[in-house]
Amino acid sequence: MKLQEAVEKIILPDNTYEKKAARRLDEQARPQGSLGMLEETARRLAGIAGTLDVCLNRKVIVTCAGDHGVTAEGVSLFPQEVTAQMVYNFIDGGASINVLGRHAGALVQAADLGVNHEFEPQLPVFHKKIAKGTGNIRREPAMSRDQAVSAIEAGISIVEKLAEDPGVNLLGTGDMGIGNTTPSTAVIAAFSGINVEKLTGRGTGLDDKALAHKIRVITDSLAFHKPDPKDPVGVLAKVGGFEIGGLAGLVIGAAAMGIPVICDGLIATAGALIACEIAPLAKSYLFTSHRSVEAGHRFMIEHLGIQPLLDLGLRLGEGTGAALAMEIMDASTRVLAEIKTFEEVAIKNAQKK
Repeated sequence: MKLQEAVEKIILPDNTYEKKAARRLDEQARPQGSLGMLEETARRLAGIAGTLDVCLNRKVIVTCAGDHGVTAEGVSLFPQEVTAQMVYNFIDGGASINVLGRHAGALVQAADLGVNHEFEPQLPVFHKKIAKGTGNIRREPAMSRDQAVSAIEAGISIVEKLAEDPGVNLLGTGDMGIGNTTPSTAVIAAFSGINVEKLTGRGTGLDDKALAHKIRVITDSLAFHKPDPKDPVGVLAKVGGFEIGGLAGLVIGAAAMGIPVICDGLIATAGALIACEIAPLAKSYLFTSHRSVEAGHRFMIEHLGIQPLLDLGLRLGEGTGAALAMEIMDASTRVLAEIKTFEEVAIKNAQKK
């Protein structure tokens, strides 16, 4: 499925079941609105699935990985080699996302979009490498425009594969890539025009001096490339990352197939932001898992206008927030389907007139 074909396939969910869900939630034997975001989540999921008894029994989290040339500028405490090492940890099932994914009942799969390493072809990874890392965005484009499109289409193709039997009815997105908070921050700066100092976080734990340097690197990169916010593929090509493109493709692909998708923190949300700039209707299928402590993430979710489900002080990535939020989404479906209405329990005159 090519990018344009996927974008054209996205349609707004039929609001019939969203309205039915809202009505049932209002009529349940409890104060209206008392379950807060669970109700909003249940209503949206019902609209997407076209039923009041939504089943999220086939959950998958895809952790997209890629390396970044900008690590040469000293924007991370960890060397680039850690990206590949962590992908092997995902494969072995020993990473944070594996533990939380298992707890949520989700299959976790890694995808190589641009790691500076050759993974053995027999490994259970989505082998979608565009190149062995991006260019150093302080001095050159991250990638060509064709590569940016290829990265997005790689994400779309992953969703196509996952949609095969037995399929997937909830998709989570996560990331791995040393240095990738730098391009992610550049992405939200390009779209929002907000001062880089307000958007830039400490990533892997930078001290004040290193943080100031990171801010200079991002500022220099934006001044060098002058990314046009009206051209989201161009923003990705100039200051993004291959895994960020893949994450954008996951969102577009899921929306094209009517699958709800929940994105993780800063990097996954950068991909979701690009996706929704390319295909605004994709936002109807998008959920945000949590509010990261990374400074730029708050501005990303404000730009998207989607309330996160959790606020736990997370700043790990990998899809860990998405895994935790999947359990909240599961709970919301049971709220809708199983809490009885006043009429069903024969309580009379309980609703506000």
